[in-house]
Amino acid sequence: MKAIHKLKIIVILLRGNYRTIDLNYSVSRVGDELISYLNGFGFNTYHDKTFHDYPAYTGSYSRSLKTVNNILNEFKSDIIIDLHRDAIGSNENYAPTVKIGEDYCAQVMFVIGTNGGGLYHPNWDNNLKFALKIQQKANEMYPGLFKPIIIRNSRYNQHLGKAACIIEVGATGNTLEQTLSSMKYVSNIFNEALK
Repeated sequence: MKAIHKLKIIVILLRGNYRTIDLNYSVSRVGDELISYLNGFGFNTYHDKTFHDYPAYTGSYSRSLKTVNNILNEFKSDIIIDLHRDAIGSNENYAPTVKIGEDYCAQVMFVIGTNGGGLYHPNWDNNLKFALKIQQKANEMYPGLFKPIIIRNSRYNQHLGKAACIIEVGATGNTLEQTLSSMKYVSNIFNEALK
């Protein structure tokens, strides 16, 4: 019998450059994959697919702040995943991958915001502890899947949860298949780390 997780996880999406509004070929599809695996482990999840960065990236975090607050009114959760694709530069050939078993997976990375930019963010140290816990388990289970954590002086709406983070999946050059493969392993890490 599967263990039922009492943890609730919210996945929201920001797309960055090199995006499409076709949800079947965007980070939204990657979110679907993550949610499917997490649900299979017994997590209670909510996946929001609202466009927050289209047609303009400017203001996307204030728009997503409203969305997450509305979700939290109905679906209480400290775990909030803001799923991205790393749009580092414009190098279409940059595709950080790792081979796990027979799968080629896009590498993933946590981005944790702080209160360094001056905005109220009492949860940033809890968010970092959460990311470190997941990353430690990832390094034990699937070395190389996670790139080093990036810490920024922006809060990225992570003040709304005690386990809130950005997870960047792959980069401009990674294929959809590589990013989908990563979700199988990321969800397994969550399952093991949060037991």
